[in-house]
Amino acid sequence: MIHKSEIEKYPGSMEELVEEIGNLKYDSLAIFLELLAHKIQKDGQKDKERNRVKLSNNLFKSAEKIKESKEFMDKAWVICEPFTN
Repeated sequence: MIHKSEIEKYPGSMEELVEEIGNLKYDSLAIFLELLAHKIQKDGQKDKERNRVKLSNNLFKSAEKIKESKEFMDKAWVICEPFTN
């Protein structure tokens, strides 16, 4: 797979994309983070199978930190959810 510098199906800038994702409800943002962590974990596994040890280890660590972030976002949702419609 060739990693890209831009998202083909999104016409805006990276900054705009960050704003769009950041404006999601926290429960939806938590789902996004979980999916992103899973994708990075899969990439890490593929690199591990290719003996790219340093790369795979860093991808695994990144995925773990994103999962941790997802857990905090879940807690933020629990706080905010009663105040949403």
